[in-house]
Amino acid sequence: MAASVLYMSMSLDGYIAGPGDGPDNPGGDGFVRLHEWGLTPDGERHRTDGAAGRLTDEYHATGAVVAGRRTVEQVDHWGGDHHGRGVPIFVPSHRPPGPSVANYPLVTYVTDGIESAMAQAKVAAGDRDVMVHGAYTAQRALDAGVLDELQIHQIPVLFGGGRRLFDVLPSRVELDIVRVVDTAAATHIRYRVRR
Repeated sequence: MAASVLYMSMSLDGYIAGPGDGPDNPGGDGFVRLHEWGLTPDGERHRTDGAAGRLTDEYHATGAVVAGRRTVEQVDHWGGDHHGRGVPIFVPSHRPPGPSVANYPLVTYVTDGIESAMAQAKVAAGDRDVMVHGAYTAQRALDAGVLDELQIHQIPVLFGGGRRLFDVLPSRVELDIVRVVDTAAATHIRYRVRR
């Protein structure tokens, strides 16, 4: 069965977006620094070699995406195709989508909660994992008990400001470390949520 996995690059002080994050500056100032570990030196493509290549392949092998509304709207729903591989994108939201979504048949807004969005994504993903994106969405998924794992790419930088991944959690969440891949560019830690 598919697992739901939060894939997120994060500064050592817990930021997933830099200062100035907004529609005109998605990810904020310095955002690319959080993703350099997985990019070629020119910053144009994902790396295909070494640990970064293996981790990127894992990320691209997911069968569906659950992403928060703020995340998807800042990037216009990734043009309707997050991976470039035709996987469905589910957006939990209590408000109807904006008009641009009509252009993206793979994007579905789910208005009856994170549990429903995750269940639909798992069905769509089949035996592949579901990629989870967005701080608020991750927090809601943890709270609802529908986030199974976290793949955190811990970047050796202190942002000092921006958007934190876990600003508000309703309660304590225990995790088990499943895997650690340490490289010069990042420490990649995969956690399983204890149930």
